[in-house]
Amino acid sequence: MPVQRTKKKYTPKEARELIGRFCAYRERCQSEVQQRLYDYGLHTSDVDEIMSELILQGYLNEERFARAFVRGKFLYNNWGRNKIIRQLKVKKVSEPCIRLGLEEIDDKQYDQKLLDLLEAHDKKLKESNAYVRKRKIADHLIRKGYESAMVWDLIRDRM
Repeated sequence: MPVQRTKKKYTPKEARELIGRFCAYRERCQSEVQQRLYDYGLHTSDVDEIMSELILQGYLNEERFARAFVRGKFLYNNWGRNKIIRQLKVKKVSEPCIRLGLEEIDDKQYDQKLLDLLEAHDKKLKESNAYVRKRKIADHLIRKGYESAMVWDLIRDRM
């Protein structure tokens, strides 16, 4: 039977210090920080107060988080817009902040990355049937979050 560990409970003062370091390490969304504060065993009134302080002090900024998240996931993880939007919604980022974050993606760069991913995946596949090959490439790119219509248009043009 697995041993369950009880999470340590922190005072609001201790939690402020810990969460300050947590936020300073990298950009965080409000839902992440809020959940962490609840995990520290704080009550709603304390969590709301600390969240307000973090926002006023500039530790938390949803727009800044959305922009950093979009840049990172697009440039380093090769995610498309759909997957990025989906993940930001999971993190409870507001629609206006999501729209502002998506401004970080340059359309020309987006199209080029889609083409590069298509070519890279095409080289990896050993499938000889052209229909199955195209389907596998499309599935891969759509899972990466690229728009279905864009993917199929590109496949029709290039293959």
